[in-house]
Amino acid sequence: MFVLGIETSCDETAAAIVEDGERILSNVVASQVLTHEKYGGVVPELASREHLKKVTPVVEEACQRAGLRLDQVDGIAVTQGPGLIGSLLVGVVYGKALAVALDKPLVGVNHLEGHIHSAWLENKMSRGAGGEDVPEAEFPNVTLVVSGGHTSLFYVQADNLQERRTPIFSYEELGRTRDDAAGEAFDKVAKLLALGYPGGPVIDKLARHGDASAVKFGTIRMKGNPYDFSFSGLKTAVLYRVRGGELAEEAARRREWRKDTDHPSVDQIRSHCSQATLDLIASFQESVVTDLLGRTIHAADTRCVSSVFVTGGVACNSLLRQRFAKAAASSGLHVFFPSPGLSTDNAAMIAAAGYFRLTAGERAGLPLTAHAAWPLGVPSKAKVAEV
Repeated sequence: MFVLGIETSCDETAAAIVEDGERILSNVVASQVLTHEKYGGVVPELASREHLKKVTPVVEEACQRAGLRLDQVDGIAVTQGPGLIGSLLVGVVYGKALAVALDKPLVGVNHLEGHIHSAWLENKMSRGAGGEDVPEAEFPNVTLVVSGGHTSLFYVQADNLQERRTPIFSYEELGRTRDDAAGEAFDKVAKLLALGYPGGPVIDKLARHGDASAVKFGTIRMKGNPYDFSFSGLKTAVLYRVRGGELAEEAARRREWRKDTDHPSVDQIRSHCSQATLDLIASFQESVVTDLLGRTIHAADTRCVSSVFVTGGVACNSLLRQRFAKAAASSGLHVFFPSPGLSTDNAAMIAAAGYFRLTAGERAGLPLTAHAAWPLGVPSKAKVAEV
């Protein structure tokens, strides 16, 4: 089965064709970074307009790269939510129009479910000692979805997986961010310090030149659910260290410099950063990664799983990958990341998740609509000890 996936939840216009839920034939992403860069974040109205311009050529390019005509796809999967409502509507309406015009089955996919499938997409099978296919990334597992818009922990199960029948996936939300998502905190700190947009990649690279132990932010403590996240306090702590001092004056000078410099490299930005700024960046990143790691490993231990998925745009962070790899080696857990191209928003993950819904007989009709807020699965009701 060839499934066309369409993703327009935020600021990436993406289309992909995936065969049988696991073989990526094409995966095209049109970025809007240059459109939003000068604003330091995504402007919803501009994002919607860019999607309108790009969705048709992106879908056409996905078909061309896959070597298929549009009428040769067997089904269409489109991101239904959560995300920016205007952006989502572009993809949903376009997907519905294609489904009607081509007489193809259509299914809506939760963006977070897509991210979970992006980790499984590349880590499905390996060869056993007898030459048989054996699952490498196992279920049930604990999955951390961490990006600019989402930071959530899920307990994921897949019934019928071992019997090689079509698996039925179920999702239990263990925790979520109560305020800023991790990627959002990266972007806001980068904007505060005039480092550029998107903030995650530039902070990741600059932090390598700083001392992560230089600034003590303390442990992020949560009342209630220990698997919930909160990064607004950490972001505010950075603000208090910057505001009204030498770092604020330095950021102002850097902001003026950036006005006359188009798309500076990380090395150029670094040359305009003091060691104190680099230390602050490194310490901030260390605190975010430590919190993400601690809650995820605690959830995995509590649920007695052997596999952990880490996915979403922040999963590209080099320190996050290093710390999870180290934790996995010492705890016996198997941690799986998608490749960087599948960690950020893309349509291959939507097509992969959509395949399993289509093969299970799920169909969406013309009433399909977008949801800016759309929880995945069910919230956890288990009582757990606080960390």
